[in-house]
Amino acid sequence: MTAPALIALAHGSRDPRSAATITALTERVACMRPDLRVEPAFLDLNEPGLDDVVDRLVAEGHGEIVVVPLLLTDAYHAQVDVPQAVEAARQRHDGVQIVATKILGIENAFFRVLDERLRESLKDRRVRELDALVLAGAGSSDPVANALIARAARAWGAHHKLPTIAAFASSAPPAAGEAVRSHRADGRRHIAVGMLMLAPGFLPDRVAELAYEAGAVAVAEPLGVADEIAEVVLARYAVGAVDLVPLEALFA
Repeated sequence: MTAPALIALAHGSRDPRSAATITALTERVACMRPDLRVEPAFLDLNEPGLDDVVDRLVAEGHGEIVVVPLLLTDAYHAQVDVPQAVEAARQRHDGVQIVATKILGIENAFFRVLDERLRESLKDRRVRELDALVLAGAGSSDPVANALIARAARAWGAHHKLPTIAAFASSAPPAAGEAVRSHRADGRRHIAVGMLMLAPGFLPDRVAELAYEAGAVAVAEPLGVADEIAEVVLARYAVGAVDLVPLEALFA
């Protein structure tokens, strides 16, 4: 029996670095599971779209597809855009089983990637001392999604034993620059910024610009391509693949 195909579904961005990062992450997933058919797709702004990828897979004979949303918070895109896109694909392909999994979320393993990106930035900027951190997320109109970033900031700060403020690139205060200035108002001068964002683009660039203007000594790159993230994609896929198995088959 052929395993279900895996579609790694990202939001999309006008910045070509974002799509390139998502494609590279998908390739990392495929290298880990060469037995699977793994494809990237985008909700908006980039090609290929979800419909195009589903059409191609169905034409090739795939009757089961697992869609893994490459999203870190359970906000509008996860709650509305992904379910609508997946349901539209189901309606267009009667008899094909298509299931969407949970989003990636913010797993503990991602903090290792976050630390690695921070170390890279500190090395590039020749920074050897820190007395505060800022953790920047994309930001959302959904307060629950923002609260998850705030909770992650507290956990990250506790791990490093440094005061840490959550910041947001859009939709919610404080912005990265405000967070850095808040630390500076408390007398701290060696402030670094980490990013809980998956790929480069306008929002990460804005975070870096505002943070450096406010006096940050280093700003990490987004999480990008990492084994830890690819492993979570595969973990979500595994649950989705089980969901496609009929109950009678599970207990046969």
